[in-house]
This record gives sequence, C-alpha cells and structure tokens, in this order.
Amino acid sequence: MRKTAVVTGASSGIGAATARRLAAEGFNVVLAARRRDRLEELAKEIESTVPGAGRVAAITLDVTDQESVDALAAAVGDVHVLVNNAGGAIGLEPVARADVADWQAMYDTNVLGLLRVTKALLPKLVASGAGHVVNITSLAAHVPYEGGAGYNAAKHAAYAVNEVMRLELVAEPVRVTEVAPGLVKTEEFSLVRFKGDKEKADKPYQGVPEPLVADDIADCVAWAVTRPAHVNIDRIDVQPRVQAAPYKLHRV
Repeated sequence: MRKTAVVTGASSGIGAATARRLAAEGFNVVLAARRRDRLEELAKEIESTVPGAGRVAAITLDVTDQESVDALAAAVGDVHVLVNNAGGAIGLEPVARADVADWQAMYDTNVLGLLRVTKALLPKLVASGAGHVVNITSLAAHVPYEGGAGYNAAKHAAYAVNEVMRLELVAEPVRVTEVAPGLVKTEEFSLVRFKGDKEKADKPYQGVPEPLVADDIADCVAWAVTRPAHVNIDRIDVQPRVQAAPYKLHRV
C-alpha cells in the first residue's frame, strides 16, 4: 500500500521539489497551496515525468484561513506524512523600523499556519499507525541575525512547536522532524521577502558560488521520512559549504 504525503506551500520552491521527490519515493502526494493553477501544472508534470508515480492531487489551501484548512482535512483520506513547508520571510528592517503587519503575516503563516494544518491532520497521522510531521523551519530558527528579528521570532516559535510536539506525541505512532535550511536559492523566497524588488532579492546570493537549491532540502525530507518507523530524525541543519552562519558567508 502506498503511503500518502501532504505538502503545504507546494506551488513552488522547496514545496514543489519535495512533492516531486516524495512521488519518486513511491508516495501518493497531495499538493496544497493557494495557487491552484501551479499545483495542477505540477501534478501533470509529476504524473508524466516521475516513473511509477502514484496518485497526485491538487488542493487549494491558504494556511491562514481555518475554513481552507478544514476543507483540506475533509478532502484527504489517509495521511502518513505531513510536510509543513508553507511560510516565508517579509522584510529585513531592524526592530526600530519594523512593520507590525509584516511580523503578523510571518507569524500567521510560519507558526499559526503550521498549527492549523498539523492540528487538522494529526488524527489521520495517528490513525495511520506510522505518521510523520516534517516542519521546514530555517537556520533563522536557531541563529539570530541583524534585520531578521521578525523572521527569527516566527521561526524560533516554529522550532518551539516542533520540540513540544516531540514531547507530547512520544507515546503516539507519529515522528516529528525539523529541517532547518540555510541559504537556499529558489525562484520566489527572496522576491517575496523584498516585496518584488529583484535587485534586493538577488543580493543575498551575489558571489555565493554554490547556494543550496530546493532539491537539496527535498533530499533531506525524503531521507528523514524513509527511515525505519522506529527511527526519528529530530532535526537536520543544512547549509551550503560556504556558509557558517546566517550572517557568515564566503563570497567570491
């Protein structure tokens, strides 16, 4: 029997790469994100290019909307793996000039969105007998850096939720894993952070010879969820070789 994985934020970047990889690993995949057109394109791509791919379903999801989350839970059947990938950063202003609305948006997606989806799907994960929650956070969840206070705070909170879940679910057949990426070059993360300003969005990657790419993170997720059921990978910190901290990069 194929297991089913639900991936949030699956319309691009790490989410899309993770969906492709899990399909290649033999999972049925539920693609969940706001942009339904992109999800449907990805579903067709997976079905036509991934040998032996199982079922691929596209479901519109806004993790900041409880009704949308409830609709997702009602639409899916068995769930064995949940990848909480929806989230992101907005802005790089210091605390003195912080935009409260940006902080609220980051908290609503990175923390409350994780809560809404996990809470809605947890009964199915427990019922599967071998459930697994994978939370995509960031090195920002563990290492503060100037200009990152809002994103640091949201991802620190996501890390805390991950750790508490490990405690609360220790008697249940559910594993909990955090994947904390460093600098990952995707098509949208930095553009969203800088609200469409491409010049600013390109700057973090300038001179970095080999940043991580979305497939690197998908590889981490796939490895964690394909370990034997008694093996829990608590946390994977992954960054490019040329990065030693969020604020320490070798550039050429």
